[in-house]
Amino acid sequence: DPPEEHLTAKVSFKAGDNVSTDDITPVSAEFSSMRSNIPMMSQYCYHRYAPEFAKRAKELGKSFIIGGVNYGQGSSREHAAINPMYLGVKMIIAKGFARIHKSNLINHGIIPAVFVDPKDYEGIELGDELSITALREQMQQKLVTVNNKTKGTKFKAKLELTDGEVKILLAGGKLRFYKALLQ
Repeated sequence: DPPEEHLTAKVSFKAGDNVSTDDITPVSAEFSSMRSNIPMMSQYCYHRYAPEFAKRAKELGKSFIIGGVNYGQGSSREHAAINPMYLGVKMIIAKGFARIHKSNLINHGIIPAVFVDPKDYEGIELGDELSITALREQMQQKLVTVNNKTKGTKFKAKLELTDGEVKILLAGGKLRFYKALLQ
């Protein structure tokens, strides 16, 4: 779905550095057979680090993920973006993204944002409630102010995106973007 004007949600997962697409969505012959069954495959999302992630994310309905350096490195598996999208992840704020994974997140409508000050990563914990007012407007400026309602703090995150990528995200992902163009 297109981003809400005012997004308030909890942190469903806090990742460290160098989380790979294999960490996000496991790879093996067992999981390859599930590739077309997103509800089933999503149950294993981040399973290596947080076996309860899928259940928590579904219960929250929408959420943020916090990531470290080189988030989404490794193979270009699209399911590493599809599964979090299916589980309601709206934005991932990280210290940095692997290029291909960032593109996959954009295609599936998950906003990839980078901490302006990487030290802000330390002040966020699992379960913190984050809020962004005027999100759609701030996205166009490529800089958002995030309020950590749990801690009573604020920090800034930048969108290292092209104008075209921002338009895709504002539409809710690449499929919705192209569908709107055809109407």
